[in-house]
Amino acid sequence: MTLMAIMDEIKRYPTRYVTVTGGEPLAQKQCLTLLRSLCDAGYQVSLETSGALDVSAVDQRVMKILDVKTPASGEEEKNLWSNLDCLNAQDEIKFVLCDEADYLWGKKILLEKSLAARCEVLFSPAQGQLSPTVLADWILRDRLPVRMQLQLHKILWGNEAGR
Repeated sequence: MTLMAIMDEIKRYPTRYVTVTGGEPLAQKQCLTLLRSLCDAGYQVSLETSGALDVSAVDQRVMKILDVKTPASGEEEKNLWSNLDCLNAQDEIKFVLCDEADYLWGKKILLEKSLAARCEVLFSPAQGQLSPTVLADWILRDRLPVRMQLQLHKILWGNEAGR
């Protein structure tokens, strides 16, 4: 799909907010151009990224939602920690936690790297793996400066592709 076709498709919807996500958007050659074009067109834009690719060239008008891959994800080694230096107050860091070991690891990273001082930090239970109630209890018990988030797309559509 061309950039023009994407922009035309977005114009069909009565929204001012656009999230670019799905797989790893930054792996697409024209992603940075798309983000800039959306901002130039007046949209409020967010980018959901795995955190494995460099975000330093992302337009500053774009809200970056950066995943931190946990040990249970099997992708922890993909975290590009230098991306944290590219975040500002409008951005978010997201941990999807699978179990208590992930929670304890996430808590350690949160505190060691002073993540809450950089931007909003989200802790989300992996659907079907960690009870939201249990995660909420741990966050409250430990008084963590995080926001809990459910994987709404999983609740609404499960693992359906293209949603």
